[in-house]
Amino acid sequence: NMSAGRPFRGCACFFTDNIFVGRFGLHVRYRDGPQLRRDHGRALRERGCRSEEQFREVLREIEAEVQRRKELLHQSVERRAIISKCYKPKHPEVYTLQDSFLAPEFLEIERFCTSPGADLQGLLSYLESFSDKRIYRLPVFTEQFCQALLDELENFEQSDMPKGRPNTMNNYGVLLNELGMDEPFLTPLRERLRPITALLYPELGGACLDSHKAFVVKYSLHQDLDLSSHYDNAEVTLNVSLGKEFTEGNLYFGEFTQDASPVPQYIEVEHVCGRGLLHRGGQMHGALPIASGERWNLIVWMRSSAVRNRLCPMCRRKPELVEAEGFGDGFTEPPHGEELPRTVDVCALG
Repeated sequence: NMSAGRPFRGCACFFTDNIFVGRFGLHVRYRDGPQLRRDHGRALRERGCRSEEQFREVLREIEAEVQRRKELLHQSVERRAIISKCYKPKHPEVYTLQDSFLAPEFLEIERFCTSPGADLQGLLSYLESFSDKRIYRLPVFTEQFCQALLDELENFEQSDMPKGRPNTMNNYGVLLNELGMDEPFLTPLRERLRPITALLYPELGGACLDSHKAFVVKYSLHQDLDLSSHYDNAEVTLNVSLGKEFTEGNLYFGEFTQDASPVPQYIEVEHVCGRGLLHRGGQMHGALPIASGERWNLIVWMRSSAVRNRLCPMCRRKPELVEAEGFGDGFTEPPHGEELPRTVDVCALG
């Protein structure tokens, strides 16, 4: 997992920023109690955190999350080693991306985007577009593949293997790097999406997405029902509906984080099995509650080190690089003794 021979890194803000306080549906930045009260006290009170005891409970919840994040690296490496050694896949074939898993229309879009005259207008004729928010839907996987992948994920879920949760907002789901799917499945998928994202999102490094974080989330009536509004730690996100049978649970999209509007315009988008939504990581979005059944989605956060090395999308500052495992959070060290050049071609920045 190297970009031009350089290991991937995280940003130190992972331990202080964007900490989700579930019971009050709020993302906070945390240094200590007085700072939390100063910066977020009013928002917490408005959401119902009114007593000193409730505030102390919030502090305990945040400190537990910070501790979890600090232990994450070591625990993830440990879990992956155990899974690799002890887990017996039910469908070993789903771990390596094959053309037969991809929808014929996806292969057609891929052929178009890699042809000499490919341009944005031509690509858009193959995609469904939603409003002016640069959200697009395209066929990604066949229904048969979705069923086989779900069967594999349920087999893993029912096993006694150790499991990491995808993030602070999703308690149910699977981190696909821990299952060993990064290199044989997800890296080739990201590379095949790159000609598409290069045309759709050139200014976000769509042509040079060089790492990812991928996980599957699961919503059901007795587990996670919905997802609060948030943005992703990604330049571009792919969200594919895998099934199963469910009602409601639409995705909703608000503003792009850098175009904050006093009255955000929301749009709702339905899930279609095997189809994926591509959107900018910085697009505010969430998921409405499901009313019945189970909903599983594959989420791939795709990152461009050339873009994020200049500005971390989570803290909006120049990243303070910290050691990481695998793809980390997609940052890389600048080549020894080099400063980042000031140039417009984001993909030349490396």
